[in-house]
Amino acid sequence: MSATSPKPRPGILDIAPYVAGKSSARAGVRVVKLSANETPLGASPKAKTAFIEAAETLHRYPDGSAAPLRAAIGEAYNIPAEQIVCGAGSDELIGLLIHAYAGAGDEVLMSRHGFLMYKIYAQGFGVTTAFAPEKNLRCDVDALLASVTPRTKIVFIANPNNHTGSYVTKAELKRLHAGLRPDIVLAVDAAYSEYIDPKALPDYSDGSELVAGSGNVVVLHTFSKIYGLSALRLGFAYAPASICDMLGRIRGPFNVATPALMAGIAAVRDQSFIEQTRAFNTKWLAFMSKEIAALGLKVHPSIANFVLVEFPGGKHSAASANAYLAEQGLIVRDVVAYGLPDCLRITIGLEEDNKAVLQCLRAFLDS
Repeated sequence: MSATSPKPRPGILDIAPYVAGKSSARAGVRVVKLSANETPLGASPKAKTAFIEAAETLHRYPDGSAAPLRAAIGEAYNIPAEQIVCGAGSDELIGLLIHAYAGAGDEVLMSRHGFLMYKIYAQGFGVTTAFAPEKNLRCDVDALLASVTPRTKIVFIANPNNHTGSYVTKAELKRLHAGLRPDIVLAVDAAYSEYIDPKALPDYSDGSELVAGSGNVVVLHTFSKIYGLSALRLGFAYAPASICDMLGRIRGPFNVATPALMAGIAAVRDQSFIEQTRAFNTKWLAFMSKEIAALGLKVHPSIANFVLVEFPGGKHSAASANAYLAEQGLIVRDVVAYGLPDCLRITIGLEEDNKAVLQCLRAFLDS
């Protein structure tokens, strides 16, 4: 910047921009993108049809309250529609929460390997970020509670966590909430919760049951994962009425576009497609976890749609593995920015893509 150019607020230049998963490889190689936890099955056919039909009303403003979408979400998740706020992805809602409840001199608290957008949004509003240590790449409720200070305004917890795939139990989440002051917002980021079969994992919860009986719990969901609507940027928050009111005061009046609204309604109502996607992920998550471990690599337990693989180092380091995979067009995610330089995060893909990753990892380890 020149001496005469506009100067940003203090702290803005300290923000390290978020780096999304890569999507390209060397020329001439078929690219298999397994770096962004996108569903390999795509969006519901019904959602695609609704998106196309939305073209007929592009000259009209969208429903500013997203009322039809909130009604559909409420029906699917069995939560009150009036306690839902929709946004341009759950990312926007994270920013709105920090904007509404924290400012200069305050801090937000998160787990050591939590989603970096919590920190980025906090820095943008001049808010400090504090990190609580984890145990075995798993959120430690006691460490979070011990890290709370008088300055703490929001505690963010991703459940399951991105990028580790680990989770805290329903009982642990309840204990975390009980240990927080009532003036602290507990924000549960449940971006991957739809991949979990509650019958298979009964001790998991996205935290929704805590919302009804409190005034300070917010549960965040996204349509970018199992619903396959990443390109449309759509998410929602389930929160107490008072918090919904605050978010409604500062969000943009038309923050969710009509194509996203219409596709979202169709997607959330097509639960049979979601069940198929969940079953597909359950099958291949177990397969990939088992087969990669059989190669002699450490696979951290995951209940999401990805595996976190730890490499031994030396010539078989995570960085070398990442480069080797990329040469074959297999794009996975390095997690150096998350303090995990020895690991790669690999999204569950189509059958042929998963098997290609295994074949490539086997060749890499034999090299």
